[in-house]
Amino acid sequence: MLKITRANFLPIEKSEFPELVERKGIGHPDTVCDAVADACSRALCVYYLENFDRVYHHNVDKAALVGGTAKPEYGGGLIIQPQYFLIVGRAINQILIECGDGKSKLEYIPIPTICIETQRKVLSEIFRNLDLNRDIQFDYAVRPGSIDLTGVFDQSHHTEEVPLANDTSFGVGYAPYSDVEKIALEAERMINSDKFKKKCKASGEDIKVMVERIGNEVGITVAAAMVSKYINDASEYVSYTNQIRDAVLDLAADIIPERDVTCQVNVADNIEKGIVYLTITGTSAEAGDDGEVGRGNRSNGLITPCRTMSLEAVCGKNPINHVGKLYNILSTEMAREIVNRGQGDIVEAHVKLLSQIGRPITDPWVNSIELIPADNVSFDSVKRIAGEVSAEKLSKESFIDLRKRLIAGKVQVF
Repeated sequence: MLKITRANFLPIEKSEFPELVERKGIGHPDTVCDAVADACSRALCVYYLENFDRVYHHNVDKAALVGGTAKPEYGGGLIIQPQYFLIVGRAINQILIECGDGKSKLEYIPIPTICIETQRKVLSEIFRNLDLNRDIQFDYAVRPGSIDLTGVFDQSHHTEEVPLANDTSFGVGYAPYSDVEKIALEAERMINSDKFKKKCKASGEDIKVMVERIGNEVGITVAAAMVSKYINDASEYVSYTNQIRDAVLDLAADIIPERDVTCQVNVADNIEKGIVYLTITGTSAEAGDDGEVGRGNRSNGLITPCRTMSLEAVCGKNPINHVGKLYNILSTEMAREIVNRGQGDIVEAHVKLLSQIGRPITDPWVNSIELIPADNVSFDSVKRIAGEVSAEKLSKESFIDLRKRLIAGKVQVF
């Protein structure tokens, strides 16, 4: 059921309530879990496709990072107990192959090897100062899926068929980003970029950016794990955190120049008492901060309590028929395309998609689109645009394309 309506609320930029936005960086324990879980799903998809020419049922979306124990100090420190990473989920691990002569053979899928190798690969790409052989342990608990869910999956695995929804669930999305959302996302990306790390080598990857806006005033608070081996004393520590603060302010002046922006870094520090955010590996997980899939950024990269949100954990879910993944990503892409195609006539677009288990994913149970037209723009004209985009994005071809992009890792999921 398609329902396109005029939104009865103000655009976020004109709202009077405080706007709050959070971005957990790539090295935050929760985001690390998201990254590993989704990489494991992609690795399974690739293995299934390369060896069996289809994707089999799997969901590896219950990863957990158990924090370790460390004693950092200026110039170095000691890892006392390593971190522990566990990937949990369901995946087909053996397949009966017909040999053509009336016989068949059982093929086994090396699920443990795929999961462990993927964990190591992802963490090596994220962290510059984490020793994978000393600072962290890897484990897995992935078992075959339940018959009812694999049954729904098996009915819709072929490329030429329309997948059937694996669950009765919903996804939501909106566009465009507000100024506050832009700076939250881009500040973390900038701090964790290779370019910035070369200038500020003591900056670790565990970054959290919290932004609040009241009227035109924007306040940014950055929590940045600092790497001890690059810092000799408190004055160097302060110099590095000031470097982060100044870089964020320069970025804000560039991308949201009309806003009055302030920035603070590691506000819990007490230099006189020697209390600073110092780590050996660049992440708080070394000292007891745990992580879990789904506790961090939504699929648009942000945590936005002032917007409509889903609590669905997107990462690690299969890209074939898991609507908890597909509908959240698709609704965001729909909203963005509606706004882009409006060419200024659409201020905001909000999309909610509701599935029903066993129903074709191209046919949502509910497809609700809310629009805020620009001043003096006919609602009927923007309604037509939304209808056209909806039909295109919910086509079989669109889902096949989305599936391919997800498996290739070309879609933002955290």
